[in-house]
Amino acid sequence: MRSLRTRITVTIICVIYLALAVTTLLSAVFIRRTESRKTDQLLLMLCKNGQQSLDYYFDSVQNSVERVVSFVEEDLKGTSDDELIEHVENARDYFGMMASKTKGVLTYYYRIDPSFSSNVKGFWYTNLSGQGFEEHKVTDITLYDVNDTSKLVWFTVPKHEGKSIWLTPYITDNLDVRVISYDAPVYYKGQFIGVVGIEVDYSTMAEEVDSIQFYNDGYAYLSDENGKLFYHPRVDVTDATVSHEIPFSMTGKSSFVRYQYNGEAREAVWLPLSNGMRLVVSVPVSETKGDWMGLVLNISLGTVVVLVVASLFLMIYTRRITRPLEQLTEAAEQVEKGNYDIDLPYDEDDELGRLTRSFKKLSDNTKIHINDLNEQVYVDALTHVKNKGAYEKMAEELQEQIDKGDSDLEFAIGAFDCDNLKVINDQYGHDKGDVYLNAACGMISSVFKRSPVFRMGGDEFSVILKNEDYKNLTVLLAQFDVQVDKINASGVNPWEQIWISKGFACFDPGHDTSVAGVMKRADELMYDDKRERKSSGKIKMR
Repeated sequence: MRSLRTRITVTIICVIYLALAVTTLLSAVFIRRTESRKTDQLLLMLCKNGQQSLDYYFDSVQNSVERVVSFVEEDLKGTSDDELIEHVENARDYFGMMASKTKGVLTYYYRIDPSFSSNVKGFWYTNLSGQGFEEHKVTDITLYDVNDTSKLVWFTVPKHEGKSIWLTPYITDNLDVRVISYDAPVYYKGQFIGVVGIEVDYSTMAEEVDSIQFYNDGYAYLSDENGKLFYHPRVDVTDATVSHEIPFSMTGKSSFVRYQYNGEAREAVWLPLSNGMRLVVSVPVSETKGDWMGLVLNISLGTVVVLVVASLFLMIYTRRITRPLEQLTEAAEQVEKGNYDIDLPYDEDDELGRLTRSFKKLSDNTKIHINDLNEQVYVDALTHVKNKGAYEKMAEELQEQIDKGDSDLEFAIGAFDCDNLKVINDQYGHDKGDVYLNAACGMISSVFKRSPVFRMGGDEFSVILKNEDYKNLTVLLAQFDVQVDKINASGVNPWEQIWISKGFACFDPGHDTSVAGVMKRADELMYDDKRERKSSGKIKMR
């Protein structure tokens, strides 16, 4: 049997020097292969993060508009001016609430088509100062040709398209502010009646894009699938002479591309946004190339130094505690805290291996003995069903599920009381009373055989029904009554008959906040049953 110290020392020294040789040989190949992949992964990660942030922003605007459309289409009851005025006021309140909850809203509006109503125009609210929305005088739609989709785009385009739509950036008609908007047509009985829309500040979107930066000269921008720029941190997109940065279309889900722009080779990745735009993250190829030869040399030198120092350190300190002994110490601490489910994988034929196996065997035996003791603690000595302590433990577990708001929690509690136990004990002796209790307990356990039965003390029992027994409670109660009648019909002596009062209560998540409340209802129903049976003469003895 070799010494553990000798085996560890020789093995680690061999591994150290083998690692030194392999690391030196593979450094160059590894770094060159991973450099490009790392850049692609970082580009894609930045683009995905930006996509998620922008889509969340755009989706919140789109969701607000769609909800307002659903509201106004359901709210509109008629076409008279009085009905329209009342309808617009309802829409004003609801739209104001939705706009206040939506980030970056610059204006929101609900405009009625003049051909639908010449008197009721709708409303328009703006938040130019950032201090809150103020009502603005609405644009006179009658001054425009509503069939010309190049004018008044926020109204004419959704009317012409007949569906909700994101509009590309444009200058507002009256505010002279660059915005993007999401607009949706509103219909009443198939007739177009107007447009609901939200305009968001172009600068808010620009701030989201500007926050995406990579290396020294990397940046992000927005374009359509053909490369037309909507926003670029270094280009005036309003200048019609500006050329597309990526000179080809961007279709599909995403793509990595390399291209030339202003005489510089660049690498980029793009992803589609929910409003139809493309988010592009671009970086110069020159910045993605590091001085990989110098990096390999530095890694090699650093590896030599570290491995030499590590070898000397291990040779000196192999006398100290090894890992298997540390595992054994940690396991002993867990056992001290009462946790006997320990993992000790070391199983070699040496001193620590034998000690580990002995300790694990001792821990397993201790766990078995403790489990046996726990079983005895929670079992009733007479009936051998669970006792009140076991009931309280299970009740605590159910209470934790109630406190956590478990929506799938379903259970019922049954309360039983064995009638006439005192009479049997007094007239025939406690041994016959024990026979009576065991017969009653066996009866309960046989009917509710998939549920735990508890003796709560004396002649009282409880059962907690879940799963199949809970779903079949009505059937089981009928079976219970049939079995009781059958036993009582065949029983000759009083202690051979079973007279049990019972009550069941189901957990109601809308009413109950505690297990104790359910148990209380079951007890009350049980006592009601006892009183009713007494009054009807069903509790009797032969």
